[in-house]
Amino acid sequence: MTATLEPASGRDPLARRARAVTLGPLAIRLRPRLVAVCALTALAIVALTGLNLSVGDVFVAPGQVWANVVGASYDEYFTIWRVRMPRVVVGLLAGAALAAAGAITQAIMRNPLASPDLLGVTHGASAGVVAVMAFGGSYGIISGPLAQIGVPAVALIGGLAAGVLCYGLAWRNGIDGFRLLLVGVGVSTVLMNLTVWMLTLGEVNDSGRAMVWIAGSLSMRTWAHAVPVAIALAVLLPLALVAARTLDALSFSDDVTRSLGVRLEPARTGMLVLAVLLAAFGTSAAGPILFVSLAAPQIALRLGRTARPPVLLSALVGAALVAAADLAARNLFGTVQLPVGIVTGCLGALYLVYLLVRGNRKVQA
Repeated sequence: MTATLEPASGRDPLARRARAVTLGPLAIRLRPRLVAVCALTALAIVALTGLNLSVGDVFVAPGQVWANVVGASYDEYFTIWRVRMPRVVVGLLAGAALAAAGAITQAIMRNPLASPDLLGVTHGASAGVVAVMAFGGSYGIISGPLAQIGVPAVALIGGLAAGVLCYGLAWRNGIDGFRLLLVGVGVSTVLMNLTVWMLTLGEVNDSGRAMVWIAGSLSMRTWAHAVPVAIALAVLLPLALVAARTLDALSFSDDVTRSLGVRLEPARTGMLVLAVLLAAFGTSAAGPILFVSLAAPQIALRLGRTARPPVLLSALVGAALVAAADLAARNLFGTVQLPVGIVTGCLGALYLVYLLVRGNRKVQA
């Protein structure tokens, strides 16, 4: 039985969304509120970047920061360009990639609690990194070429492998969003326990380094960590924006999506591949920064007042969240500098409780 759509008239939001999808490129228009929110979020990112470059163990005056950025002065060149700027840039790029992946995943799954974390991507990356760090060091179980592979490359391979595994196990003449989430939770649990087991086998120093990475840390980030995720965002984010019409259609039920002329399984598979790649590259750069891919799209959804999480605004909000969390992690706890993932994890856990309570109230109503 094929679903049909009523004429797009009146104030029915579902009808307006369906008409926008069927119009295709003609429906692409600038929404003043969305543009304004994107611009304000970008300004917030600039402000947070300036604060991150200025505040730290060594305070650099804002004017001196600006002079070093534009090349008018080189007095604080090492502090700005070799220590703080790579850390800030990696955090912004990783946050944007994770948040964009979360926006795509939530739109496809039609579930505000869906995120790449539940598809096993971050846990697969963690398992790969722990295997190399814990066993490729002094313990000696894994050595040779595998031990020489860079941590970002191993994280990328592990994340992609976990995403492919979840997709393969969930396939039953197509992909059902609920089944994919259940499979993802199962795979994530197995990989998480595997990671803990490997940490117990490794030596203390090697396992300690792995634990810092698992927490999501921007410490000791260099420009080499920023390049892969920057290239990935430059390629994958425009693809996601171009595919906005497909993503709009996928946010409907399966029958409605088919009635709009969208090939359901190829479209869903393609968007899932984009989400997994974005999440894998983001995780490979800075570790599994928790809850960014969950919270940022929902914040963007409420700021932009759109029908689904907007990908571009979600990426901007994710970058701002990571920048703010890193600023807090470095400066609010005295001489102790926490991994940025600890701060985002605490804030994200509170936000997850809020979403659950809000969803429970809707069900009861």
